[in-house]
Amino acid sequence: FNIKGSLLNVHPFSIIIEKSLRDDEILQNLPVGTTATMYFRDLGPQLGWTIVFMAECIGPLLTYLLFYFRVPYIYSHKYGFTSSPHPVVRLACACHTFHYMKRLIETIFVHRFSHGTMPLGTMNCAYYWGFSAWLAYYINHPLYTPPCDKCLFLFQMCELGNFSIHLTLTNLRGEGSRSRRFPMPTKNPFTWLFVFVSCPNYTYEVYAVGYIININPFTAPKCLLALYTLLGFIQMTIWAKGKHRAYSREFKDYPNLRMAIIPLIL
Repeated sequence: FNIKGSLLNVHPFSIIIEKSLRDDEILQNLPVGTTATMYFRDLGPQLGWTIVFMAECIGPLLTYLLFYFRVPYIYSHKYGFTSSPHPVVRLACACHTFHYMKRLIETIFVHRFSHGTMPLGTMNCAYYWGFSAWLAYYINHPLYTPPCDKCLFLFQMCELGNFSIHLTLTNLRGEGSRSRRFPMPTKNPFTWLFVFVSCPNYTYEVYAVGYIININPFTAPKCLLALYTLLGFIQMTIWAKGKHRAYSREFKDYPNLRMAIIPLIL
């Protein structure tokens, strides 16, 4: 359980304004004058962000492999522990595994979270685990028919771009530093997308899913696979717009050209 504090600063001739406290703020260092009122709110069961990210990534990683290795009772018994004859299926498994392994490594070694915990009830495990199993079922199906086109190069570039953005965001604030800056393009070409959008890490991730859509077995219409991308895009757009608004409020010199997730559009 976690208790979240908020500060109500009282001045004799001013309007009272409530402000939530950050996790790293110390009470005796707050600029509150001689009189202040503290309010505390029980946020309920909490989990650390590192644990949340690991739970959301380990599930899809292991679930997909169950279908890839055709564990008995998933498909017909005669296909138990058999392998697909199509190279693109192995390639899809490699890309899917690489994606979630990358996210796990970033969670442990790269990400720095601005909040210590999140409410237990807001985890996205059902989305990640469920859609991973759904895609894996069709892609590794014994009656799978491989597509004619591949988007491996697009997938690789988007994964590299996503990783580059995460490194840039991590380097914005050194270990233990409290200074706040907004991200800017660096010498890395993948970060030049910061010229147009506030959250290019989400932009790259949405484009990377295009590879999954093009690995299209006949048993899974592309319109259904596109639903996976659409739902992910909607959620990432919500996160990106929230971050974009926060940047715009906090920094008076924030670039007006930037959008949230899609250059010049959204």
